[in-house]
Amino acid sequence: MKVNWLMILPLLLAVFFFGVTATQLLTTQDNQSRGVDTNALPSTRQGSPAPPLDLQPLADFEGLAREDLEGNGLIILNFWASWCPPCRAEHPTLTALAEAGNPLFGINYRDQPTQALSFLSDLGNPYDRIAADPEARNGREWGVVAMPETFFINDAGVVVLHFRGPIVRRSLENQVIPALADAGYALQLPASPGE
Repeated sequence: MKVNWLMILPLLLAVFFFGVTATQLLTTQDNQSRGVDTNALPSTRQGSPAPPLDLQPLADFEGLAREDLEGNGLIILNFWASWCPPCRAEHPTLTALAEAGNPLFGINYRDQPTQALSFLSDLGNPYDRIAADPEARNGREWGVVAMPETFFINDAGVVVLHFRGPIVRRSLENQVIPALADAGYALQLPASPGE
């Protein structure tokens, strides 16, 4: 019996397609198990000077201006909202980073002041400075697309890392710390439980 290669070609293409798909699936699952966000959007702000801030005060808290983002070491600037469940999930990690000595500034995003204050009253206020962006003007300028989003800004006011999503212990260890190390920066780390 004579073998026609055109008859085998569809089988070879199917095996190749399923092999590539299986490899990508296994790689994605491995990355997700290590806490790596495989769907992260690239940031237009990373590596660029931090944009201006035109914020409103949040109650009696000390406000925040663009000038505050320079000369204070590596600053963590967190966009958050009381209506955002992932913001609640990341709050303990942000609190631990602030308690370890990292400057932490907050921008309350598209929120009602009373609800924002209730959120801080319930969970505590880890922010050194805090302001409000009720109409999302600053968020649009900074490239914010979903809550929470966190920017790491160096002494010169340049965004060295833009992290989308909640910073929980796993994402801090597997994504944030390595990305900052690759850029030549380090955070003051909180003590691990039991230390």
